[in-house]
Amino acid sequence: MLIVFWIEKIMTKPRLLFFIILIVVIVTYIVGCRRAGTWLVKEETPPHADAMVILMGSFPERVLQACDSWKSGLAGRLIIVEESMGPFSMLEERGVNIVSNSEQAVSSLKELGVPADSIILLPGDARSTVDEALAVKKYLASSSSADTIVLVSSPAHMRRAYMIFKKVLRDSEKPVCVGTCPSSYSSFNPDKWWRRKEDVQSVVSEMVKILSFLTIEQREYRK
Repeated sequence: MLIVFWIEKIMTKPRLLFFIILIVVIVTYIVGCRRAGTWLVKEETPPHADAMVILMGSFPERVLQACDSWKSGLAGRLIIVEESMGPFSMLEERGVNIVSNSEQAVSSLKELGVPADSIILLPGDARSTVDEALAVKKYLASSSSADTIVLVSSPAHMRRAYMIFKKVLRDSEKPVCVGTCPSSYSSFNPDKWWRRKEDVQSVVSEMVKILSFLTIEQREYRK
């Protein structure tokens, strides 16, 4: 009887409502976290595009995907923005020959069979995806034949890359359709991302970077 009394005492209407809302919030949070990996992996590949943009970072898996997509006829042009060398530039100043990731990506594509005249290496000294998007925007402004591009990147990076390019290209002189093609060569598991340390780091890092872009960095696309 005492137990029943306390249950009736606790479960008054205001407290019951609070209890229900709390449960809903907890369940929503847990389900949302579990789906964070699949949300990050945005895949929206058109039948054909004018160009593919290979984003720098973990470039081996991205280059392999771009090569496969090129062979399938997705796009005839592959665009890469020159990545910033950062501290490595100090070694170059002392005569050390440094091959950048961008140059390695171009060389890898050629060895995989992509013709040199199908690869476009844009100057940019890019330090971020925003910088890459700005460089691509400048290139597209001078290329009247390109109005559809496909971003090729790692799965976990795909959502943020899409958001950035859409923001940057939104005020272009002509509309640009942005597609996405996450690499199938990645070891990232979007459905069970919490089971592997590297995947957890990728999800947390991307979520923080997306928040940073939405609150701070997006002003850069107006430059």
